[in-house]
Amino acid sequence: MDRLECDRMFIAVMETGGFASAATRLKTSSGQASKLVSRLEADLGVRLLNRTTRSVSPTEAGQAYYERLRPLIDDLETLDLDIRNISQSPRGRLRLTAPLTFGTTELAPALNEFASRHPDIELDVSFTDRVVNLVDEGFDMAVRVGRPGDSSLTIRRLCAVRIVVVATPAYVEDHNPVGRPEDLTRHACIIDTNFREPEKWPFRHSSGKAYTVGVTGRIRYSNTEACLQAAEEGLGIACLPGFVAGGAIRSGRVVRLLQDFESEPYDVHVLYPHNRHLAAKVRLLVDALVERYRGVPAWEAGW
Repeated sequence: MDRLECDRMFIAVMETGGFASAATRLKTSSGQASKLVSRLEADLGVRLLNRTTRSVSPTEAGQAYYERLRPLIDDLETLDLDIRNISQSPRGRLRLTAPLTFGTTELAPALNEFASRHPDIELDVSFTDRVVNLVDEGFDMAVRVGRPGDSSLTIRRLCAVRIVVVATPAYVEDHNPVGRPEDLTRHACIIDTNFREPEKWPFRHSSGKAYTVGVTGRIRYSNTEACLQAAEEGLGIACLPGFVAGGAIRSGRVVRLLQDFESEPYDVHVLYPHNRHLAAKVRLLVDALVERYRGVPAWEAGW
């Protein structure tokens, strides 16, 4: 066991609060994590951590050692990145997390194009609607739709996602007219439970007034594509992200309703841990995504 390995494990324990979570971050076992920290304590001749069956906390010496050690390790990792970026083209594994539907329908084609251009970069992508802790779980970056919640990450905006209300032309013809959001209370609405408040649909009039309308419906899906399919079957009115509904709108399978009351769009962001010197492979993908989504998103073409 070399000293640097011990130091990195100690930092991971301090920042994650335990040996199990530190082991997960550094992709090893809890037993190995404990062994590395014990070896560090033996080398220094001082106890760094107080251990109980339920918690781990730093001693006074441990806290002081961490505060001096963390910037040194940061500088070392920065040096490694600088030398690698100078000496070779970007390469290695890049771990990314993205929302399920946006990831599979919109992001995957962009990632495939990126992979074709950069054969030395290995993409490891997790499509999940769970908000992943990038640092603790070892991800290089994330793409997220909506308000970014972690201010400790570097954030770059990619584009806006408009939220649209749609139904089939036949449904519109056969049911009561929908001229204002309040009219939705008399209709069967298809509820997307991915939204924070699924039965409260937000609207903003072209004059600037914002409000919400309570809706009901017998069909509730936790997947926006399934909601679109239900709307295309004439089962009701759906409120969907533009990247899901775009193709159906262009083909005429569904029509947009309440266009003068469209709600505030959701922004798409790319996030990555703050570092003075970003790994070249991460910078390369971030720049590629920013360029791809510049301007009006492709899914809005023809609206």
